Amino acid sequence: MYALKEKVSEKLSRLLADSPSPPSPQLQESPKVNSYSMGAKTLSSFFTYIHPSAAKQKTQGDLKSLQSSPTRWKSSSFSRRIQNMENQAELIPQDECRESTISHNEHESPVSTRSSCVPEFFEDAIEPPSPWKLMPNLTDDSSYVDVGLYEFLEASLPNIVKGCQWVLLYSTLKHGTSLRTLIRKSADLPGPGLLIVGDRKGAVFGGLLDCPLKPCPKRKYQGTNHSFVFTTKFGEPRLFRATGANRYYYLCLNDFLAFGGGGNFALSLDEDLLAGSSGPCQTFGNTCLAHDPEFELKNVELWGFIHSSRYLTWYETDGELV
Repeated sequence: MYALKEKVSEKLSRLLADSPSPPSPQLQESPKVNSYSMGAKTLSSFFTYIHPSAAKQKTQGDLKSLQSSPTRWKSSSFSRRIQNMENQAELIPQDECRESTISHNEHESPVSTRSSCVPEFFEDAIEPPSPWKLMPNLTDDSSYVDVGLYEFLEASLPNIVKGCQWVLLYSTLKHGTSLRTLIRKSADLPGPGLLIVGDRKGAVFGGLLDCPLKPCPKRKYQGTNHSFVFTTKFGEPRLFRATGANRYYYLCLNDFLAFGGGGNFALSLDEDLLAGSSGPCQTFGNTCLAHDPEFELKNVELWGFIHSSRYLTWYETDGELV
């Protein structure tokens, strides 16, 4: 009997020695134990699928342990694969990208297929309007008149010629440097005429007078209070109208043309239209229109005005009004 008891106790001690001991708190936090618990969870889910009744046998503690550690998926190989795909997409030409988009998305609308590769505003870019569309009444090229100056002068003209066609009556680039030629060409269109000149430093200036010009043997002023002078020396165009101090609007001789009086001429041109002068005057209350009081002329232009309904007739008859 005693020997049988010893054999039974030895077997019990062996069984107790082989049974796993409960894990310590440190072991539960180790990565090995976490992997073991993940494996146990996988097995438990497998047995649950086979035997649904087995899920009822789990204790609340096991459920809490399963819900206490959410998993986050971070795969470096997947992120590298996505980056490579983006780099390959940037290397694909736009035409190929467009073809592939259309082939794979045949049922999509044209707008979605077009905007998938190239923005729509690049394809539907509108060309800027030409200067002729912005200056519709300008019938010839000008050395000085741009869009800004055109709009400024158009708004400053007398009402009788607003909206009319601008006709280039005289230009030193086309007709030579001669004041007599300018006076003769001013007779082509009666009415207000706009004289535009410029110095070598970039300033554009001039004034409004009456056409045709009539040279006087003596210094006798002509014109009305509609006359004015202007300049772009200050960056933006600036206008000087008659102040009413005197009636020295403009002076025309065979060898001399000038605007204003009383102290200085606002603008004066010599006989060969190569040089001029400018200074403050009482007639227009202006400052010096050019960069310097004495200057060299770059070009001289005289513009006349005619109603659009009569312009074609005037043009077809070589400048003769019918």
